[in-house]
Parts: sequence; structure tokens; C-alpha cells
Amino acid sequence: MNVEDVVEWANNSIFDKTGENLTPLQEAILSGVWQRQKYPQIAKEFNCSESHVKKEAAKLWEKLREELGEDLNKFNFRSKLEKKYRVSQVAHWGDCLQIDNVNICGEFLQTIKDTETRSPFPPDSPQNKNRSPIIDLTDAPELTSFYDRTSELSTLKQWIVQAHTRLITVCGLSGIGKSAIALKLIEQTQTEFDCIIWRSLSHTPTLSTLQTELKQSFGRSPQTPLPTIIDYFRSSRCLVILDDVQNIFKSNQLAGQYLTDYEDYGKFFKQIATSSHQSCLILLSWEKPREITALEAGNKATQTLHLKGLREQAAEILREKELTDEEKWPDLIGIYQGHPSWLNIIASTIIELFDGSVFRFLANKNDIYLGDLEPLLESHLERLSESEKKLSYWLATQDEAVDISQQPADSELSKSEFWQAIQSLARRGLVEKVLVGGRSKFQINRVFQQYIHSI
Repeated sequence: MNVEDVVEWANNSIFDKTGENLTPLQEAILSGVWQRQKYPQIAKEFNCSESHVKKEAAKLWEKLREELGEDLNKFNFRSKLEKKYRVSQVAHWGDCLQIDNVNICGEFLQTIKDTETRSPFPPDSPQNKNRSPIIDLTDAPELTSFYDRTSELSTLKQWIVQAHTRLITVCGLSGIGKSAIALKLIEQTQTEFDCIIWRSLSHTPTLSTLQTELKQSFGRSPQTPLPTIIDYFRSSRCLVILDDVQNIFKSNQLAGQYLTDYEDYGKFFKQIATSSHQSCLILLSWEKPREITALEAGNKATQTLHLKGLREQAAEILREKELTDEEKWPDLIGIYQGHPSWLNIIASTIIELFDGSVFRFLANKNDIYLGDLEPLLESHLERLSESEKKLSYWLATQDEAVDISQQPADSELSKSEFWQAIQSLARRGLVEKVLVGGRSKFQINRVFQQYIHSI
């Protein structure tokens, strides 16, 4: 797609405010980002380092934030520009728009017009060929890095494209990569959908507020507004991602119990899973909603992906950090379970204290070093119910995985409370099921075990 008009708009906007023109690299960044290229690809084509591209991009987004919002970044630049300057909200003459005294014509205008019209037809129908989906990623985080998750992505794509799964839950610890894999999924499946919307529940919107926001995004076409979200899901093929779903759940209770006045979310999720439509809702959460298990038992249109740490792909994190002693990297990855955020934090510690030497870091500790990981671990543990805390403290004293049919005699929990607590901790990703001698046993996450020992 010709992006000369986009570059011209940005250049004129910045020049009006600063008296400076875009640098050639910043023009390349705008062109690349508009075409959904990554920074490494832009750097390669411009024959410079990725770090230099990131530095120039940061300056560019800072200059454009007055126009497009404080949360502007490379991933939402296109959707923000299209949203801000949609055809219905600006004056136009013939085949040109005038935005802030800048004329925008031709192909860029047609692109905006295309995104304003949502198709009522299935994505593979003749009527829908060559149509760009409406994409609203205003709430989405920036995809700064992505480490290979071929298997998980293949599973998600199979659920969406082939199985037409209506409700998908992606669970995992904070920083494990839930948002990153969802953003990558959008890149690889966007042609399957008429409309893609990302909403964060970090500010705990009520269901009514969320539905109003979704309808506003759906309503960007001239089509007559529809009464319910399900109606939109039936009339078009939509992908909606809800991030930070754990924020509508209670703390100090078993996993997945809704806050007071938020129970209608559970009914909404059930309606999405059990109603007939052509769309998909993806939930990203630290913990699994309680009703999802029951829905999965009787409904193949509901699936859950428990996102684990990276395997050999985690070495890329250590390579980016330029750590030494590569032969010791598998040990470091194993200790921190391939968790990308944990490895990034620990790698920074190794650089700060041991000049990047993994060998020296591993040689100078007997226990798992936590350091700057502690606030992240605390944010999970402070959500636990009393029964989960009691069980966690007991599991932390066990050197091996335990058979839950052999409850400790001195346990303060009844058998029912004991099993519920195990189940809830597993739904939070704090307890893992392992196969030992043909039987399933349970053990607490080793990093969390170390944290419990330290408090």
C-alpha cells in the first residue's frame, strides 16, 4: 500500500509544531510500521542497528503523541490514525480529505473508507474479497518482542480457523507472554475477520460499560446499530480479546470468583460459548474463570490454553542480553522455567552484578535467587484464599511432588477444602501436575516455593 500520504501528514504535523522535518530513518519507520513490519526488519532494510531504530522511533512517537494520544506506539499507530481521522468526522472534497490544513488524497483516503465499512458477509465470501478488517487495538500493549511459540500459535489458529472455537481462555502467570501471543495471533489471522477489537479490563469496567465500548467499535460502519453483542457476532466474523480478566475476580478467594456486581460476566461468557455465531472471544487472564471448566466439558466450542515458559527459545533472551557462558544457559533457563519476564529480570541482575557471566551467577548461590522478581511473585500470592495459603506453605516444605489422595494427617483443611485449594492453585499456575510412576502428583512452582521460604 502507498504510504506516501501518511508520511506527508506526519511530516507536516511535526514541522508545524517543531519546525523540523522527519529524518529519513523516521520516514522509514513510519512506512514500515504502517505495513506492520517489525523494528528488526526496518533496521535491516535501512542498514542500521535495531537499537538505533528503537531510539528514533521513540522520538517519533513522542512528537506524534499530541495528535494521536499519550499511549501511542508502533502497534497502535495505524488504528489510532484511522480512528482519529475517519471519513465521517472530517470535511472532504472529491477524493481528498483536509486534516489540520493538510490535504490527504488518493489511496490513503480509500484505505480509511475501507476500514469504516464492516462486512456483513463471511470472510471467504465473494462480497468480502480484498476488504480490510476494522482493527481497534487502542487498549493493546506494544509487541516489543516475541519469542517463538510455534506450537501454541498453531493450536490457537487451529481452534479459530478450523474448529471455529467461540470462547478461548489463555491462562498463565504475569509476564509469561499471553498478550504477546495474542498480538501475534492477530497478525496471522486478521484476514479471517471483519472486525478485531482489544479491550483491557485493568480498570474493571462493568459488563454494561464494556458492551457499550464494543458496540461503539462495531458501529463504525454505516450499518444500522444492533441491539446486542451476540447480534454483532452473528452478523460479522469478529475477534474480541479481553486482557487482564483477573481484575474482575476477587482476591483472597478461590480462583475465578467474580467481584460483587460482576457476576454477569460469567453469564456473558457462557452466552458467547453456547450461542450460535461465527465470531471468537479470547480471554487473557492470570487465573481461569470457574465456569469455563464446566463449559469445556460439554461444549467443544470452548477451549483453554495454559501458557507455560519457553523451552530452547528462551536462549534468545539471554543472547539479546549478551550473557556469556552459553553452556550454562540451559541451567539458568531451567531454574527460572523459561519464563520470559523472569529471565529478562535475572539477566539484568547478572549483567549488573556479574558482568554478564552466567557461570559466576550460578556458582555464587545455593538457593534460587529472586531479587527483583519478588514484587511479581507477591502480586500472585496476595490473591490467594486462606486455604490456598495454608496448602502452599505445606507444599513448599515438600521436596517431591505429592499424591493428593494422601492428605497430611495434621492438615487444618477438610478433604473438600484440600482438593478445592489444589484445584484453585493449579488454575492460577502456582501448582503443577506431574506424572510420577504412572500417577499424577502435584508440586508447587519452584520459584514460588523459594519465595514462600523467604517470607
